[in-house]
Amino acid sequence: MAARKVTPKVEASRTAPSTRLAWAVASASFIALAAQPAAAASLEKVEQSVWWQGRSDLPSYVNMYAYVPDQLAPSPPIVVAPHHCQGTGQSTYSEMSSLVGIADGAGFILVFPEATGQNCWDAGSDRSLTHGGNGDTGAIAQMVGYVQATYDADPVRVYAVGGSSGGIMTEALLGVYPDVFLAGVSLMGVPCGCWAEGYNDVTGNGSSAQWAGACAGGDVVKTGQAWGDLVRSYFPDYTGHRPRLQHWHGTADTTLDYANLAEDVKEWTNLLGLDAAPTGSDTPTSGTTREYWQNDCGFTVYETFSLSGVAHNVPFDGPAVAAYFGLDSAGTPDPELAACGGGGSGSGGASGSGGGTAAGGAGGSSSSGGQGGSGMPSTGGAPSSGGAASSGGAGAGSGGTSSGGIGSGGADPLTGSGSAPSGAGGTGSAGTPGSSCAWLPGSPHHPALPTGAFVGLSVLLLAVREARLRRAPAGRSR
Repeated sequence: MAARKVTPKVEASRTAPSTRLAWAVASASFIALAAQPAAAASLEKVEQSVWWQGRSDLPSYVNMYAYVPDQLAPSPPIVVAPHHCQGTGQSTYSEMSSLVGIADGAGFILVFPEATGQNCWDAGSDRSLTHGGNGDTGAIAQMVGYVQATYDADPVRVYAVGGSSGGIMTEALLGVYPDVFLAGVSLMGVPCGCWAEGYNDVTGNGSSAQWAGACAGGDVVKTGQAWGDLVRSYFPDYTGHRPRLQHWHGTADTTLDYANLAEDVKEWTNLLGLDAAPTGSDTPTSGTTREYWQNDCGFTVYETFSLSGVAHNVPFDGPAVAAYFGLDSAGTPDPELAACGGGGSGSGGASGSGGGTAAGGAGGSSSSGGQGGSGMPSTGGAPSSGGAASSGGAGAGSGGTSSGGIGSGGADPLTGSGSAPSGAGGTGSAGTPGSSCAWLPGSPHHPALPTGAFVGLSVLLLAVREARLRRAPAGRSR
């Protein structure tokens, strides 16, 4: 008798109808949620209780707004953009929308400080002109520390750009916090410390509040040595690298008189150890005169642009500003670090905890750093208000930085030397030789300003990057 073929019986699902319905609803909901696009990045206010990080001595009127792109670069750079008089974080965000768009692709973070309800920024009081002080500059440095701790942002690549009062604040930040800022663009600004002359130290939005008539009128005149000594007095123990700067000014400016540009030259050439006479000058476009000063490694670390017949309304150009900072595309190095790198990596200091003191490690010294290839100045195109270049050279590694609040030490990003008042020093690393860039910046001063024409960017890479700056430990602020 043949064996009977047995067909396995497939039992129906014993799952209760109500359970099946619940799973179906849940699955549909999940699919619907997955199909919805993620919310795009937007300007967000960071509450004082968050970014103060336990401090209680900062100006209550200073508020923080930040734009954090959806896709951040590894160890993202930071750009601080202080507003003009009677501006806001939101208005500056709108005025600098072209720079915001670049941040989306390059992955850097924008900070828009706001002096809420005030006429202008305080760049003239002792509070603001003291490193580690509790004025407006100290509040902005605190914002930088918060961003670095929260997003593991780059401890070296911090920049500032602003026009009018924002330009004044930019120069104050670079002068008072050279250990925090690597470079800046001042549009229609004044020398650091000039605003202290006759400064009206009152709060509020009256037209004379936070104003300095003598400086605004171009009546403050000093020697280069006097300007340099003044700025050095704001951070007397600091001997490290000084930030590079570009200053743009219209010759017909009577709001912040064009005479301030000559004083700015005297101040920054002294601070940067440059000759009083420029390395060279040119006319990148009709009506715009550029003078530039190069450091020992052949890189342009200070330059001025005089715009003939232009009043207090130099336009803002986001792509040009991003190119100057080396932020025009993801992964682009800072041009000064790329040009003036060279010395071997230095090691950071051993860590200290709490309020203890730890010495920052020494990076590759400038004397022992290998000489990079010198970059060639490049000239921008021919839009209405300028564009010019910087050039490459040699330099050294970077060293330790400070942690815990806003420290008074920290590393020199180019020489690698420095001390950390609390916490651990970082590890220095070499830069690389060789790049130059040309660009046209501009500046907001009014809520609605024309967009400046973009000058062509000419970048010459003379060598590949040999090492990358290491990221700061999470939680470290500078």
